[in-house]
Amino acid sequence: MNRLMDENVFPEEYFRRADESPDGNFYLAPRFVAHIDPETIEALTQFYREFVPLKADVLDLMSSWISHLPEDQTLGRVAGLGMNEEELVGNARLTEYVVHDLNRDHELPYAPSSFDRVLISVSIQYLVKPVEVLSSVRSVMRPEGQIAIAMSHRCFPTKAIAAFHSLSPRERMELVSAFLFEAGFEEIRFVDQSPATGDPLWIVLGTVPLELNL
Repeated sequence: MNRLMDENVFPEEYFRRADESPDGNFYLAPRFVAHIDPETIEALTQFYREFVPLKADVLDLMSSWISHLPEDQTLGRVAGLGMNEEELVGNARLTEYVVHDLNRDHELPYAPSSFDRVLISVSIQYLVKPVEVLSSVRSVMRPEGQIAIAMSHRCFPTKAIAAFHSLSPRERMELVSAFLFEAGFEEIRFVDQSPATGDPLWIVLGTVPLELNL
């Protein structure tokens, strides 16, 4: 059995949700709201300033109308993949976008070795097949590319997986670290970037191996 794709590594009940109806229905109407406090947004933006190199090709996964990237940072391609077209159209930082439901199709619509950095901002808790999605993410990244998965304590409660309701913050970071490990990432670590005031900000990082084993 390919351990990389074996979700049985984790308890099945981790991935249950209060609302199991199609996600497309839930995200049909745009939500032009911030999902973390302004201080936390600023902390995440400053982290991205250091994490994302100049002229890097970036994938903003599970994107919306805000990418949290510095407005004055010169980047290459900035692709957004999300669930609501109006939100994606409103994201001025994106150079392109696609509407795609990762809980229906975990394969990303991008060519191999397309991106230097992948960002997931306060959205990882909505994936019901996170290892499969992150394995597909790894396949579209360049060797030694890096992913940053930012988390806080807010969510849409009916759509978040059960694990994010029952586990402590540290346990959630350990769980996401395990997702990355199972998906084939290396140099996995997490950092606390929480501002003095505002929502907490925890970020899990991973690196694509120099030699990809897809």
